[in-house]
Amino acid sequence: MKEQHQAVEQAVAWLREADGLLVTAGAGIGVDSGLPDFRGNEGLWRAYPALGAARIGFEAIANPASFADDPALAWGFYGHRLKLYRDVVPHQGFTILQRWSQRMRHGAFVRTSNVDGQFQRAGFPERSVAECHGSIHHLQCVSPCCPSIWSATGFEPIVDEPACRLVGAYPRCPACGAIARPNVLMFYDAAWLSQRTDAQEERLHRWLGSVSRLVTVELGAGTTLPTIRRFSERHGPRVIRINAREPQIDPAKGIGIQGGALATLVALDHAFTQATGT
Repeated sequence: MKEQHQAVEQAVAWLREADGLLVTAGAGIGVDSGLPDFRGNEGLWRAYPALGAARIGFEAIANPASFADDPALAWGFYGHRLKLYRDVVPHQGFTILQRWSQRMRHGAFVRTSNVDGQFQRAGFPERSVAECHGSIHHLQCVSPCCPSIWSATGFEPIVDEPACRLVGAYPRCPACGAIARPNVLMFYDAAWLSQRTDAQEERLHRWLGSVSRLVTVELGAGTTLPTIRRFSERHGPRVIRINAREPQIDPAKGIGIQGGALATLVALDHAFTQATGT
């Protein structure tokens, strides 16, 4: 408990001194909004029993080959997620992050491996979010026949949820008429179009160059796919790692606080408010 208290005190000091807030996030940030965390196939199969019955793992369904082998199943999975993410109400923690950033000269920038668009839905500007694995709210040709990436707005997936199968019309590429797929980086994915994400990363790089006293708040990023954790650590030494299971971090890079995203952000905000008198 003493170590946790000291970590909170250090986090508050860094937040007070910072002129820019880098938010890095993995799937764990969405759990408090009611989103599933596919940690291993067990989590996937709890959310999608039809995939469990067929013993179809996450690497198999989140794979461009699934759109060639069984597009109704692939779009059953991604269509259900698209509907889920469109309806999600982001938790209070997103508001806390925005409020902290408003005190800082350079505001906030987000880098997330999530494809759910939750940060934009919570009010973070599109220009200040980098989605390193793409976005389910954008589509591309499954081939792809062209470099076009377009909004999924207007596509309303009709899904037989128990069977995890799309029963409505497929989204189509406007150039060639082939089935479209989400503009999401999948496993073994040589067809993903990265231009949108590349532009986001370029904006992030420019923003980082403008910040002199950076603080990084990392939320719910695990070690199974450590993309976000490594990125956070490259932008130490003031990293505040918030993680329910794996809060460990090299002390030269930052501090770790064990806990869920929402509860920990609320506790930090309370300490921050007391320290600043705001």
